[in-house]
Amino acid sequence: MATSIIQGMGLATGFSPANYRIAHPVSCRSLPGLYFLDFCLLLPLELQFAIIILFSKVALCSVHESNFSERRVSSFVIRSDGSLLSALNGGKNRRGELTTNAVGAKQEKEAPSTASSPGHEVLLFEALREGLEEEMDRDPNVCVMGEDVGHYGGSYKVTKGLATKYGDLRVLDTPIAENSFTGMAIGAAMTGLRPIVEGMNMGFLLLAFNQISNNCGMLHYTSGGQFKIPIVIRGPGGVGKQLGAEHSQRLESYFQSIPGIQMVACSTPYNAKGLMKAAIRSDNPVILFEHVLLYNLKERIPDEEYVLNLEEAEIVRKGEHATILTYSRMRYHVMQAAKTLVNKGYDPEVIDIRSLKPFDLHTIGNSVKKTHRVLIVEECMRTGGIGASLTASINENFHDYLDAPIVCLSSQDVPTPYAGVLEEWTVVQPAQIVAAFEQLCR
Repeated sequence: MATSIIQGMGLATGFSPANYRIAHPVSCRSLPGLYFLDFCLLLPLELQFAIIILFSKVALCSVHESNFSERRVSSFVIRSDGSLLSALNGGKNRRGELTTNAVGAKQEKEAPSTASSPGHEVLLFEALREGLEEEMDRDPNVCVMGEDVGHYGGSYKVTKGLATKYGDLRVLDTPIAENSFTGMAIGAAMTGLRPIVEGMNMGFLLLAFNQISNNCGMLHYTSGGQFKIPIVIRGPGGVGKQLGAEHSQRLESYFQSIPGIQMVACSTPYNAKGLMKAAIRSDNPVILFEHVLLYNLKERIPDEEYVLNLEEAEIVRKGEHATILTYSRMRYHVMQAAKTLVNKGYDPEVIDIRSLKPFDLHTIGNSVKKTHRVLIVEECMRTGGIGASLTASINENFHDYLDAPIVCLSSQDVPTPYAGVLEEWTVVQPAQIVAAFEQLCR
């Protein structure tokens, strides 16, 4: 691991971008390039990664000096409530240190609907790609690495076309070695690059748990603030349609206890793009959870550039009787249940928490003070899941405002079955949400 990080930083070689230039990077299409690649294949895996990151850093430096020296991009930031935050120019005014206290003073507004607003319709995976592409255009230090992210376009086509546009060094295909390329990305982030690591499936990132926990989350602290780790780790996860236990992991519960890491979960094309851009600009390591069943959701999003707040929840529906807290795919199960509840005379308030770490306790607290009842709906496991942490936070901060115990609906603590009927039984369904809400309001 230490070797991967050192080589990822480019410290394992004496070459420097200041005195060494590559006019034409090695290409597998040229005979010398083939000889070079054959030679590389004889080297240990660690040295292969060192060579890759060396050429990546040299090429990025050259591109930066030749194509971006005079480029300045003006944009503005839109919060999820639609208000203008600030002007950005180039790479300036990025988000700074990790917010340890999620309770902040801000005006609470319901997120605007984009259904009838001008803009363009995109699928969720296309919105992610738009956000990624805009940031790669804006900042030459942004790069992507992972399995099949290059000319194949990623397992769910989030990076489709990016390798053709930016080259194989900024969109880097890696071997099937999550621990190695995650460690390499962390080392690259320490030197000033902004890598996005794609896990072909979030469950595979368990192989890189040491790098994510002991290095990605802690190096800013253990280095005394000398290093920042501006890295984004993203990929598909959650219970799909008969993907089996190993491909149906919900890793929110695994990563939430790691100090120094932020976690967000997208649920719509609008917030997917806004959270992707915010995560890339953050100087903190961010894990972006994408649900495998939401990639084909379609929504109209603004043509103008916008960036969302990484620590802000979204009020999906205002109500008075009880607060339903949810995120990711369960947002749609909750909204389906909300229609039934409204027909029965109930008035639920629905909040998509989006920020899994830290929680937006300002928005959540104001809702609890209004409704005095809380129902948490999640796809994560019940034991040690996001719902358990959210329950503890609400009880610690807003216990006096509760008129009833918090109810938490979670997935069962079992491996996800392959059989479709059994798989459905392990995940919270709308009918269960309706029953739990009615019981809570009695």
